Amino acid sequence: MDKNVFSFRIDRDEFNEKLGNGFPRGSLVVIEGGSGGGKSTICQRITYGLIENDINVTLVSTQLTTKGFINQMYSLDYPIANHLLKGRLLYIPVIPLVKAAKSQFDFIERLMSAEELFEKDVIVIDTISSLIKYSADPEKSLELISFFKKLNGMGKVIILTIEPNQLTEELASMFRSSCDIFMTLKSKAMASEVKRILVVNKFTGAKGRVGQMIGFRIDTKVGLVVEIAAVA
Repeated sequence: MDKNVFSFRIDRDEFNEKLGNGFPRGSLVVIEGGSGGGKSTICQRITYGLIENDINVTLVSTQLTTKGFINQMYSLDYPIANHLLKGRLLYIPVIPLVKAAKSQFDFIERLMSAEELFEKDVIVIDTISSLIKYSADPEKSLELISFFKKLNGMGKVIILTIEPNQLTEELASMFRSSCDIFMTLKSKAMASEVKRILVVNKFTGAKGRVGQMIGFRIDTKVGLVVEIAAVA
């Protein structure tokens, strides 16, 4: 196993193989998509794959309580109980903080000072734009990106999800241009199902072949399923 790559391989799908066999150490990853586009499921799939490969992960979520997260993971057949008990996975719901963030313009500073959030090998923040939308400006966003880059320099992988309509175009562009891996989620309703596609816009330092457009669906009790057909 290449120790310079954080693999999220599991046997049931080829998602890891489609993304260069994993994220290189020290990468800043940005996944952008609208509400309901599949950002959280992508994060949950990647997180499960990482901890299955003995990589420690902190997942910060603005979407689900701890109970809701556990139920969601088991509904996708991503069993995480042992990983939580062994401390390989640290799950931090921040729904109350999101509600409070509107009145806390120092929220970015508070986020950066929460050292325990950033102790694991990989830190996933889903959705960073929800956390910083009331307190971000170009100067503070640059400071936050610099903070993430320092963590990257320590070999940590940072995965951020963004809803572009929660940030100004200037701020969203700062995250896109600063990251090493940038992916966009698109979806399209077709008949009775939703076709989803992950577009890989940028992937720096790949150790394997990277697909440019990865079609996928989300099935109960199965999780993320990579599809050959992509959304046109």
